[in-house]
Amino acid sequence: MYRYIDTRHKTFISFYHKDEYYKNYLETHFSNVIINKSVEDGDYDPDNSDEYIKYLIRNEKITDASVVVVLVGQETKYRKHVDWEIYAGLDRKAGGISGLVGILLPGSIRLINGWYDYDLPARLNDNVESGYAKLYTWDTAINNFKAIIDEAFDNRIALDYKACNRREQMKRNLN
Repeated sequence: MYRYIDTRHKTFISFYHKDEYYKNYLETHFSNVIINKSVEDGDYDPDNSDEYIKYLIRNEKITDASVVVVLVGQETKYRKHVDWEIYAGLDRKAGGISGLVGILLPGSIRLINGWYDYDLPARLNDNVESGYAKLYTWDTAINNFKAIIDEAFDNRIALDYKACNRREQMKRNLN
């Protein structure tokens, strides 16, 4: 698809707070590629109910995002907010479906018996398996970030029939 060089996509970066360094790296080094729609420190009161926080994230951030990038660290799959954010990005009722990309952070990949192993959030894994989402290592992602975001943006329409959002949302963190 033909695209002007300066096209930026509204992108929501989902991450576990211990991996914030990587989110900040993407925001700093790729501001020419994305318009950041992510939650920032202090955006929401943690004393609010889970339902209200989900509502705010969906309606104030993700509804306006065309791509959701999930930064996958060692503990990401256990975090309810990451699951909610992926869910909202794939919720057709929340303003359309977002493209979805997973980025494996350094230290999240293990070699076990000659095979690479990593733990994905379940909803991201469903979409990698269905062919809707793609998964990249950190090094590959930062070396090809614009192409990856452009492809996810295009896939939200071309592959929307493969998006999988049937799983029940997490009610609590798993660890």
